[in-house]
Amino acid sequence: MSLFVDALVAAARDNEGAGARGLTTGEPAEPRRRTWGQVHAEARAFAGALRDGQPRVRPGDAVAVLAADPALVAPAVQAVWLAGGSVTMLHQPTPRTDLNRWAADTLRVLDMVDARLVLLGPPFDDVAPVLDEHDVAYRQLTELGGGEPLPVPVPAEADTTALLQLTSGSTAEPKAVHITHGNLHANMLAMVEAARLRPEEDVLVSWLPLFHDMGMVGCLTVPMATGLETVKVTPADFLAAPTLWMELVSSHGATVTAAPNFAYAITGRRLSSMDDGSLDLSRLRFALNGAEPIDPKAVATFTDAGVRFGLDPSCVVCAFGMAEATLAVSFADLDRGLEVDTVDAEALEHRRAAVPAEPGSRSTRQFPLLGKGLPGIEVSAVDDEGTVLTEREVGELRIRGAAVTPGYLTVDGPLAAQDDEGWLLTGDDGYLADGQVVICGRRKDVIIMGGRNLYPVDVERAADEVDGVRAGNAVAVRIEAGSRRERFAVIVESRSAGDEQADRDLRKNVAAKILDAVGARPSSVVVVAPGTLPKTPSGKLQRSAAGDLLDR
Repeated sequence: MSLFVDALVAAARDNEGAGARGLTTGEPAEPRRRTWGQVHAEARAFAGALRDGQPRVRPGDAVAVLAADPALVAPAVQAVWLAGGSVTMLHQPTPRTDLNRWAADTLRVLDMVDARLVLLGPPFDDVAPVLDEHDVAYRQLTELGGGEPLPVPVPAEADTTALLQLTSGSTAEPKAVHITHGNLHANMLAMVEAARLRPEEDVLVSWLPLFHDMGMVGCLTVPMATGLETVKVTPADFLAAPTLWMELVSSHGATVTAAPNFAYAITGRRLSSMDDGSLDLSRLRFALNGAEPIDPKAVATFTDAGVRFGLDPSCVVCAFGMAEATLAVSFADLDRGLEVDTVDAEALEHRRAAVPAEPGSRSTRQFPLLGKGLPGIEVSAVDDEGTVLTEREVGELRIRGAAVTPGYLTVDGPLAAQDDEGWLLTGDDGYLADGQVVICGRRKDVIIMGGRNLYPVDVERAADEVDGVRAGNAVAVRIEAGSRRERFAVIVESRSAGDEQADRDLRKNVAAKILDAVGARPSSVVVVAPGTLPKTPSGKLQRSAAGDLLDR
């Protein structure tokens, strides 16, 4: 049997009865807590229904899940693993989603992974007619619980597929990262060690989406397989009431949490307006920031506002992760808080060298230090010819280790991810500083002008600082990439969009701010209404897709 499934079963066995660790869902309206032993018992009943029902789930079958309620998703995904299948968490439509396009994309994904069955749960029951129309087999999660429990898990090997994690890139072609039982187990052990997790003491609070690797692997699968006390709500809960996240950290005495950078920025602003003594954040020791570029100013907004509530700023842990590594590649050192590497901008842009800036220098760039590779993961940087670079030479980061995927599933079939030596190219520009990972930006997004390498995130952060621009909703777009005329435009969201004078002033101010920050002027600045910029299902801005807005 796989060591990963062994861990699931052991965590359930060790968490039965009084005092057992478990999962709380339904906060704040209808909180419901179950021990991990109870979740496992429900999963065994689900697994029995999958084994005996129609269509019958067989070892090796791919099973897709479309549901938002963690109370149902937790036993459902465990049931698939107990029955010997693999899990694909489908991207969930939002109020902004074009449902016709979503349906078409979802059907392509189901075909790509050769899904035998879709497990459907609230609030997506209305999708059933679409599945019926296309002869896609599905079962309602709310109707799975009455079967004969599966007596023992179906045996699985380390190289058996456990998870087909859909990527959330900007291309129209779907792709799934192939995660094995061995990958999951290796990354889980590495994260537990690096985060110094104490499942018998720590408490995790999370609102992250379960179709994203950080939510699914880090904030559900790892707790379920280690017996970590967990409080799980949905992204919709957080977006409806951003203070809920820290309110749950306070009320449950949480020690561990995780979120992308934008959430810390939003939460910091909300904390600043709350009354003294209304929260207790003093137990939080591990607040992971990952999944998108980390802005030191956003982190400071969160930590500065949180100090009034007992928050220790050193609890912030900056991280590098990607689905191709199952989840985590590196964590910054614990108990240090955010640490940045300040480098000379000219050397970075012209020579691709991360030279530490001289004291008092004005032309600098700052990048968060993301720590060394987790146990069992190697990280290095290479140039365009594949030559391994030394410290502080900027190139493409690559990773190798037991947690790294063997490959992808694509619409054109399987695609290998590793080279002959087991290395996987990440697509990220970066370097190592005293062994710590530093990411400059995505290689495909780097803007090359006059021999300079400009990173879109620097342009976007400058635009974000202008009054009138919605925080986190500015995107830099390459124009005529690779040609001598390469340049960039900037698109910003603003509530004043459509007001001719306000738009004119905003465009002028954004262009001036960017010129001052990076020494280059955008060819144009476009102001659009809130909600216009295209984003991935996990909320990341899609730079390439945003380029279509320039042609309107």
